[in-house]
Amino acid sequence: MTAKTFFGLEEVLKKELIQIGATNVKAGNRAVTFEGDTEVLYKANLHLRTALKILLPIKQFRARNEQELYDRVKEINWAKYIDLEGTFAIDSTVWSETFTHSKFVALKVKDAIADHFTEIFKRRPNVDVSEPDIQVHIHISQRECILSLDSSGESLHRRGYRSEQRQAPLNEVLAAGIIMLTGWKGERPFLDPMCGSGTLLIEAAMIASNTAPGVKRKFAFMNWKQYDRKLWNQVLREAKRAVVEIEVPIVGSDIEREAIDISFANAERSGLDEDLRISKNSFFDRKPIGENGIIVCNPPYGERIGKDIEELYKQMGDKLKQDFSGYDAWIFSGNMQALKFVGLRPSKRIELYNGAIECRLAKYEMYRGKKD
Repeated sequence: MTAKTFFGLEEVLKKELIQIGATNVKAGNRAVTFEGDTEVLYKANLHLRTALKILLPIKQFRARNEQELYDRVKEINWAKYIDLEGTFAIDSTVWSETFTHSKFVALKVKDAIADHFTEIFKRRPNVDVSEPDIQVHIHISQRECILSLDSSGESLHRRGYRSEQRQAPLNEVLAAGIIMLTGWKGERPFLDPMCGSGTLLIEAAMIASNTAPGVKRKFAFMNWKQYDRKLWNQVLREAKRAVVEIEVPIVGSDIEREAIDISFANAERSGLDEDLRISKNSFFDRKPIGENGIIVCNPPYGERIGKDIEELYKQMGDKLKQDFSGYDAWIFSGNMQALKFVGLRPSKRIELYNGAIECRLAKYEMYRGKKD
């Protein structure tokens, strides 16, 4: 199988897969391949915090041109996967000099599947791009083609708690990945002093409580002919039994009232609102929440506040030095220039992307007294 993810999160996802019992786990570029049975497939969708999709390959082949692609897809026994009365859709990822248009590739695959059914059954299932029963994925790298069933359906970052958001919110998978890259597992106080929609806070609460991120949603594999409802219910029950109490404060604040209201609403939908402390507060008025805590935040990159951005980052650095000795501060930003104004030497810099924006996750260690 293949688990898709964001650039920079491949090794985190690899560890997650090993933890749920996957074997032969190999990290690639924005994806991790692995092996496992049906239970591992179900657990991957339910438990993985840093995966976007779980794909189950059904056919691998080479195609030199569009006709060969069409022929190889058409010869598959599609009735094994798609019901005549059901619906399907095609998703495509293409890196090829031969096949240059991903939408055209998706159209050829759709035509091949439809013609397969028409030839054998004299009728065909309907296409439904918004909510298909079966989602087929075609991946082409040069001439190598892999056809897969998408077991997730809607991207796994959609946990079901965030229907309200602010402008350009942090993707849930990226937020979880950022927290996991810090090594935090719920053993020390957690603070996000610029919490926006509350995504980092909620993902932190899910990690600390061992709450499976997919516990509130449905998955595409539930529409498969081979769906094992009994096994799924067992996997779900085990996940719910594994939830633990959160033993550290998880605290967030933002200077904007609208952000706080949205954070509260999202936290409530996640079911973790009682484990979070959220307030309207400026970062610069904040005090530590216990000793040896961790700060994780995603400050503005500069698009909205213009020339003041460098001053903001300088003030953040001053605040960290002044009030947060003993803490580790992780700042995630798409403004490399502004990060220099923090005025602290980062002990780690991790390259990530927020959409198309190249970002850095920088770690600053606030030593007590002077560093030797």
